Amino acid sequence: MKTFETERLILKSAEVQDADFFLELYNMPSFIKYIGDRNLRTREDAENYIKNRFLPQIEKLGFGNYVVILKEDNTKIGAVGIFEREGLDVLDIGFSFFEKYEGKGFAYESANKLKEVAATDFGVNKISAITTKDNYSSQKLIEKLGLKFRKMVAIPNDDEELMYYEN
Repeated sequence: MKTFETERLILKSAEVQDADFFLELYNMPSFIKYIGDRNLRTREDAENYIKNRFLPQIEKLGFGNYVVILKEDNTKIGAVGIFEREGLDVLDIGFSFFEKYEGKGFAYESANKLKEVAATDFGVNKISAITTKDNYSSQKLIEKLGLKFRKMVAIPNDDEELMYYEN
């Protein structure tokens, strides 16, 4: 699996061995509020989620979801990915970080790197992002990444209308 580096971070492809990390990250109250409940309750749920959701896309497209790791101490601090998402025609960039690492530029640093890699290594120049109307920090980051608000969208199996951005 390919990894990418920035000045402070390592982006490593998600693997089954990251199940405990995703179990914790995806059960944060802010993740459930702004991104949604992925119904991961056990390590096995997280392993299956990685096997069924992350790995097939990585095999198909060559990229997907990455664990973001601090270089200074190898701590897993969040995740960033570019995803094929049902209901969207354009690949979607997304990110989530443990609260203690928010507001330090890590989300922008990792998402911007992944956006660059997608363009240079995979020819993906058009990306989108979706977020809730009340997730102001994500909106700000999405705009900093060069995406512009285009419209409100509804994606399958989600009742909430989401803000849709595209570059």
